[in-house]
Amino acid sequence: MKKGKVIAIEDRIPKLKQQRKEKANRRLILYSSLFFVLVLFVLYFQSPLSKVQSINVTGNVHVTADEIRKLSHIDIGTSFWKVQVDKIVERIQAHNQIANVKVSRHFPNHINIKVYEYKRVAYLVDGSSFYPILETGKMLTEGKLSEIPADAPLLMNWKQSEVLQEMAAQLRKVPVSVLNRISEIHLTPDNIDPLHLTLYMSDGHEVSATVRDFAKKISNYPSIVEKLSDEHFGVIHLEVGSYFRAYEKAGDEESESER
Repeated sequence: MKKGKVIAIEDRIPKLKQQRKEKANRRLILYSSLFFVLVLFVLYFQSPLSKVQSINVTGNVHVTADEIRKLSHIDIGTSFWKVQVDKIVERIQAHNQIANVKVSRHFPNHINIKVYEYKRVAYLVDGSSFYPILETGKMLTEGKLSEIPADAPLLMNWKQSEVLQEMAAQLRKVPVSVLNRISEIHLTPDNIDPLHLTLYMSDGHEVSATVRDFAKKISNYPSIVEKLSDEHFGVIHLEVGSYFRAYEKAGDEESESER
């Protein structure tokens, strides 16, 4: 066998001492780091930094930010680490005007609440009061207004019923650009159609329609109006086909054009 090189014990001792020293230093650094991290955590939890300092609410239109904060059960000064996101979402989403909620925590002490409200598709007129109708068909009896709203059509001669819910479902599908052109929607049932509608548009025209397939038919309104003369106003019929009938003028015969 080949004779191996023999290293004297005197030569190995300095290296062993150096390795032990480096190992001890690494342990000291590790324990010191853990100690300082622990101290920082203790200081953080005992300082105001661990308390909620701001609650930012976005996305709300009709429900006030203060109301949403109240529903969250979070106050300035609440422990940041005791905030339960799931519970907050559940409480806020229980509000009848809130469709969805997203809650996020941002270190060290900020809470963001983003809400998504149900769309108001119309307002039911009852005397001098205006009751919001949500896209779900629900009427907000507790949210009545005393001033005429301008963000959705007014429903005249309607009552809370399945027909109203069906109408709300149709209005939800109407493009915003068209919905904004509708001023009033009157329920005007007749012997032929118990769901007949009479609409008054903001541009001066009148529309005769029905609840069924309302969204699909009223979506064609802009293209129909584009073909009409600016000097003539009348009734646009959308029940079966679509045609325009001008208002009668004294001494003029009634005019009618197919569309």
